[in-house]
Amino acid sequence: MTLGDYYSNEQIKQFAETVLGETDENRTESIEKVRKWIQKNPKLHAKTDDNSILAFLRGCKFNLEITQQKITNFYTMKTERPEWFQDRDPTLPTIKELANIGVFIPLKKYHDNKLVVIIRTAAHDPKKHKQDDVFKAGKMILDVAIKENFENATIYGISAIFDMKNISLGHARQLPPHVIKKAVFAWQNYYCRPKQLEFVNAPLYINVVLNIFKSFMSEKLQGRVRVHFSGVDSLHEVISKDILPVEYGGNDGSTQELIEYWSQKLDDHKDWFKEDEEYKADLSD
Repeated sequence: MTLGDYYSNEQIKQFAETVLGETDENRTESIEKVRKWIQKNPKLHAKTDDNSILAFLRGCKFNLEITQQKITNFYTMKTERPEWFQDRDPTLPTIKELANIGVFIPLKKYHDNKLVVIIRTAAHDPKKHKQDDVFKAGKMILDVAIKENFENATIYGISAIFDMKNISLGHARQLPPHVIKKAVFAWQNYYCRPKQLEFVNAPLYINVVLNIFKSFMSEKLQGRVRVHFSGVDSLHEVISKDILPVEYGGNDGSTQELIEYWSQKLDDHKDWFKEDEEYKADLSD
């Protein structure tokens, strides 16, 4: 394999080696070790192509034991959460509607090379939309965004902006502790690393909700949470205006342009979602 097969430039290669411990030698060796382990555990029914394995390895800094545990957790979750991972058809009216109102919006440009996503926690109507469907649509868009930005998403990770504007009691009622626990488990066992969790337009009672979230987080993830009260001005101190849409005080287009782009990308990946749905753990005895 050449440099271009895994990295677009030398700087990214150096970062991967220094921070993740990824070298040409241990990447090839580790992918093969994990592939053989998956083949010895056929009931996991996990993907064995290089990129699918590499994403988990990078997220675990090439620790094979942690990688195997995260792969097990991920493919088990796909079976145990049919409400998120079954019937992932982008043409379904519910999915289309949630994508079109912008519940989950990846940005065009990177922050410190990280993929940035805006999660609009109150964009949906809680009287009309189930929280599980919101999570389902968001994970579908995330999967496509990682595919489209594989290098940056898997090497540098994800910066997530949680927009809490217009959050209501109805939205809060959709997130009882057991649902929050499932959501945090998914964050911590997905094949990309959440590096920043920025909560903007936060209400004054945010700490009540966040304390529940944090109770299920690892200590490391807790340290990546930051709250921004009174709008988005303080967000600009940690994420440049140059990559944000105008609705967030930035100058890189509008959220509507991004919504239309990712809605089309979902449609383009209809066949991929159908194939991906087959990969999940067999939990039968």
